[in-house]
Amino acid sequence: MNILKLSAKNLSRNKLTTFLNIILVAFGVGILSILFLASTQIGNKLESNSKDIDLVVGAKGSPLQLILSSIYHIDFPTGNIPAKDAEELMQNPMVKRAVPLALGDNYQGYRIVGTDSSFTGLYGLKLAQGKFWNKDLEATIGSAVAQESKLKVGDKFFGAHGLSDASDEHKQHAYLVTGILAAQGNVTDNLILTNIGSVYKMHEPNHEERKTHHAEEEKEINNREITSLLIQYRSPMSVVIFPRMVNQSTNMQAASPAMESARLFSLIGVGIETLKWFAILIMAISALSVFISLFNSMKEKKYDLAIMRCLGASKAKIFLLVMLEGLLITVTGAIIGLVIGHVALSLIGYFQESSQARLTGAYFVMDELYLIGAGLAIGVIAAIIPAIQTYRVDIANTLSKDK
Repeated sequence: MNILKLSAKNLSRNKLTTFLNIILVAFGVGILSILFLASTQIGNKLESNSKDIDLVVGAKGSPLQLILSSIYHIDFPTGNIPAKDAEELMQNPMVKRAVPLALGDNYQGYRIVGTDSSFTGLYGLKLAQGKFWNKDLEATIGSAVAQESKLKVGDKFFGAHGLSDASDEHKQHAYLVTGILAAQGNVTDNLILTNIGSVYKMHEPNHEERKTHHAEEEKEINNREITSLLIQYRSPMSVVIFPRMVNQSTNMQAASPAMESARLFSLIGVGIETLKWFAILIMAISALSVFISLFNSMKEKKYDLAIMRCLGASKAKIFLLVMLEGLLITVTGAIIGLVIGHVALSLIGYFQESSQARLTGAYFVMDELYLIGAGLAIGVIAAIIPAIQTYRVDIANTLSKDK
């Protein structure tokens, strides 16, 4: 404990240099911490939202855009597809489950998704309050929607045209909140679920004039249009056959969530990898800075260390004293860097516009333990040469010289 106190006192003699060295280490560790946390959370979100979806079928366009709009709900759809053609695909023997989606409206930025009861089975949705939607203009809302919008079971609200703008509200019809979902930890927390008939009704002012076609109204998927289909295969063979069949023999496109998510993550990974090397460079510079400060410090304190040897301090204790100085700087910097990383990511998440992709600092990944180890390693590397110098100091020669 005395050696530890002495090391801390030695560092406090040159507060500015010590502070700058700690900040350098903290900056490098902080960047790496943010990257570890962000990449892990993004990967987990991509996996949790698409793990039970084998294929997405929608209008032709960008496959990645189709995946982002239909699964992650963070982009605009590529267009609509005929509901009649979609129903034919739903009946295909290679399809185990097909979930229709009709997008186009929002409430306070939260997307209103027209679908059917198969959606609840696909995501394993459970209720916290109330019941699932059953009729037109009934809605079941996600936990995040309920928390942010303060909507309760029995409340009514108006949807707005578009997927983010709230200016063009559909004042002719109001949704009734019939239930609130339990927190799922995925994109459904941020969705408002209703039936497809409600979406049709919102965009057809003359819908009430068609009461003679009551039987057609009750059928959720008719000869109109929907946005996309979320599909589960019946067998592994469908992976090869079904997407090719959709892309070649229909006016629709099939996109694989696994492939597109991997492509998206690889694109993100380029920037992450660049920042990682930048952070590693900063940590290397910090190691060099710590080494230089300790090396110069040992020159200045050579006489003091020789006196300590005369007073009974062993070579091992002097060696340990210098090593502890390097470790105190780097480990302190690493801990501060982790705190900075978590706080910074919390601030980034707070100011993110998209609640679906929001990141949080209230999260820990095992890779962060390596950052503490990296701090220890930098301290050892930076202090080892100055420590060896003190170990080899010639007491008689040092004391014989003027201080």
